[in-house]
Amino acid sequence: MRLSRIVVDSTQLTRYKALLKEEIEASISKEPGVLTLYAVFERKRPNHLTILEMYATEAAYQAHIKTPHFLKYKQGTLPMVQELELLDTDPLIPELKIK
Repeated sequence: MRLSRIVVDSTQLTRYKALLKEEIEASISKEPGVLTLYAVFERKRPNHLTILEMYATEAAYQAHIKTPHFLKYKQGTLPMVQELELLDTDPLIPELKIK
């Protein structure tokens, strides 16, 4: 499980959101090992977001970052991203599932 904390150039936020939405929808529909990609934007700082990422296995994550849809997102948003922090996390209740 990972949290991705991202700060996006506010002048490019609309385009960033479109690319992220496309990537998330493709990942969830095409990759059985991608369990959750849940992006939330801060209300007071709308160009700050956090993505909760859950993968079935480490191998599923490694496969995910090599897919065409992820690479399109990564390359397309690279100039938009001002800050990126990746946090590997441990859930409090590992067996708890998102409904």
